[in-house]
Amino acid sequence: MDKNIETTAPKPAGIPEKDAPEAFREMAEKGTTQAKETYDKIDAATTEAADLIKNSYLKAVKGMQEYNNRIIEFAHANTNGAFDFVQKLSGVKSPTAFVELWTEHARKQVETLTEQSKQLAALGQKVTRTTDEPLKTDVVNPFKWSTSHRAELSA
Repeated sequence: MDKNIETTAPKPAGIPEKDAPEAFREMAEKGTTQAKETYDKIDAATTEAADLIKNSYLKAVKGMQEYNNRIIEFAHANTNGAFDFVQKLSGVKSPTAFVELWTEHARKQVETLTEQSKQLAALGQKVTRTTDEPLKTDVVNPFKWSTSHRAELSA
C-alpha cells in the first residue's frame, strides 16, 4: 500500500475553496447581528412591560392612600358626631327628649354611613379603573410585542 496517497475531504458544493472561510465569517457575522437585534427588541419589550407594571403599582398605591385618607376622614367625622351626640345626651331632661335625640342621631348616622359607603365604593371603582386600565389595554395580549415584531425577526 502506498502511504504517500493524500486524502482530501469533499469540497462544499457551490463554494470555491478560497471563499469558504469568508462565507463562514459572513454567516457568523449575520447570525451575530440578528441575535443582537433580537436581543435589543426583547430588551425594549421587557423594559416597556416592566414600566407598565411599575406605573400600575404606583397608581394602585396612590389610590389606596387616597382611599385610606378618606376612611380616616370619615372616622374623624363619625367620632366628632358621636361626641356631639353624647354632649347632647347629657342635657336631656325627659325620656321623650332622649328618644327624639336618639332617633335623630340614628337617622343621621344611617344617612352619613350610606353616603360614606357610596363615596368609598365610587373611590374604590375609580382606583380599580385607573390601576387596571393600562394593564387591560397594553397587556391583554402578553405576546403583543412578539406578534407585532415577528415579521421583523423572520426577515
